[in-house]
Amino acid sequence: MFAILSFIAINTATACTNYLITPGASTDGTLISYAADSGAMYGTLGFYPAKDHAKNDVKEIYDWDSGNYLGTIPQPPHTYKVVGNTNEFQLTIAETTFGGIQFGPQKEAVMDYGAHIWTTLQRAKNVSEAITVLDELMQTYGWASDGESFSIGDPNELWIMEIVGKGNASLGTVWVAQRIPDGAISGHANQARIRTFARNDPSTSRYSADVVDFARSQGLFKGKDVDFSFSGTFQMLKKLRSQCFEYNLHLY
Repeated sequence: MFAILSFIAINTATACTNYLITPGASTDGTLISYAADSGAMYGTLGFYPAKDHAKNDVKEIYDWDSGNYLGTIPQPPHTYKVVGNTNEFQLTIAETTFGGIQFGPQKEAVMDYGAHIWTTLQRAKNVSEAITVLDELMQTYGWASDGESFSIGDPNELWIMEIVGKGNASLGTVWVAQRIPDGAISGHANQARIRTFARNDPSTSRYSADVVDFARSQGLFKGKDVDFSFSGTFQMLKKLRSQCFEYNLHLY
């Protein structure tokens, strides 16, 4: 059975689209497509060679969109080779921006979403490691970006990970990650997709420990944990629905 998920977003400023095809839905194995609808970004292909690092080596961080210098972070003993959005182990991370509710600038953050993607690709071999590395980096070095939805895949599985920065409330992020069932196809573009999620099976869902508590602290959620919806809480659906109404589109 093929489960095909799609969404249309009215947003030309951040028009990125990802399609995720699981191994069971393809004769070619895991596939991720990443289209960034921006002429200014067309043709760029980053390259990071595998490298051993000295004890005091640091990585300089520059904001992907603006090029502004953000700061430095320590390097691990070894980093992996990365070409574009894929590393030497075929771990791949793509993104699409959904913006979401803003909590003010995270002034102490030294990493934006692009830096998180490529730094994680240099440090992780598979999806599970990537989610762990991303969480460690985000909580340690902050999040200098809006809400992002990441597509994360390796030769065996595909996940969507959705992230919102805590802004001036606290350094770091809250997030949820969900595995795409094998045999399914998924797509997302500028819209948080994850609603409610399983809490007792890390093979299908993972999340930051304080994702519900943070929503409560900001006055965004008052229900039971089991009823918490990530996209329903952080996506600003009322505004998006009004935009879709103008274009005779429908949200489900």
